[in-house]
Amino acid sequence: MDLDTARQELEEFIPHVRNMSDSSVKKMAGRDLTRFKEFKRQGIAVRFGRFTQKENKQIQKNVEEFLSLTGIDSAEKLLFTWKYPEDKNTIHHLKIKYNFCEKISEGIPRPWRLIYYRARKMFDSNNYKGRYTKEEKEKLKKYQALHGNDWNKISELMSRSNLSVAMKFSEIRSATNYGPWTKEETQKLMNAVKQVMRTRLHTENTGSVFPVEQSDTDPWIEREKLHQSLPWSEIETQVGSRFWRQCKQKWNSILTRKLTRRHQLYRGTSGLQAKINFIKRLYETKAEEASELNWDELSSVFGDVPRTYVQTKFYKLKVSSVPLWKRKTFSEIIEYLYEKTLPELEEKL
Repeated sequence: MDLDTARQELEEFIPHVRNMSDSSVKKMAGRDLTRFKEFKRQGIAVRFGRFTQKENKQIQKNVEEFLSLTGIDSAEKLLFTWKYPEDKNTIHHLKIKYNFCEKISEGIPRPWRLIYYRARKMFDSNNYKGRYTKEEKEKLKKYQALHGNDWNKISELMSRSNLSVAMKFSEIRSATNYGPWTKEETQKLMNAVKQVMRTRLHTENTGSVFPVEQSDTDPWIEREKLHQSLPWSEIETQVGSRFWRQCKQKWNSILTRKLTRRHQLYRGTSGLQAKINFIKRLYETKAEEASELNWDELSSVFGDVPRTYVQTKFYKLKVSSVPLWKRKTFSEIIEYLYEKTLPELEEKL
């Protein structure tokens, strides 16, 4: 299959495939396209977002079955083969012989790469070690000064996952401010996001009939692009005094305030109607886990708002309306809202 055809066929399942590199498209065409088509035939959509408990169990089952099939004696050797140079060639041969890519992703409607990363996280013995001690933080700073951002090397030295050490260093590498945001910090954040969006739009439009002009005029940006995934580590660097998670939370709050400024949501009869419509839409999704919801799609119930606004409203709704909600599963919360809270709201309306 040629590259253009692969992109075209994958776009049905991965809308952002046009922005992916050629090598990534080739890998997805080989590993995922046949799987995606089979899931479509079964009426199952390709999923993103947080993995469900059911998916985690399926990954664990797939890994255990592959170990049994090949005789590899641990998930550590299978998923972190580079740590075992003496067994590397043997394991690599077994992976090819027994179709590792297909086996590890069996029954899970997600891109193979995401399933593989999830499996590595689940079976990484260094991934669940709690809070960093003061001594560990000092060691992390020392190792980063010696090895730069070689997180694999630092991961070995710290006996923590590479993701964990990278994120923790992001938090402690500068004099991070934990208090209220100043006007200067907020402006730096706005400028950083604007620069990222300009660069992204320019990249997407390079070679198009109407490319984005290089000027001080801000281009029109679709609402969906404003709250999609952004390079927060890059934005963190430009802000300087806040780590990436703070930047992300602040941007979401700014976005929500700007997009809802002209909406009188959750007030009077319009607020009641919005809650009613929201509960009905939640129930219609038949979702078993919050990660199965398309929050962007649900946002249309309230108007021109980002997903974080909808997620916040859902949290407030379950806390105020569902007794002992912490002891209930996600589907039980939705059922309670639909069976108990909805009739009360409709009567009140």
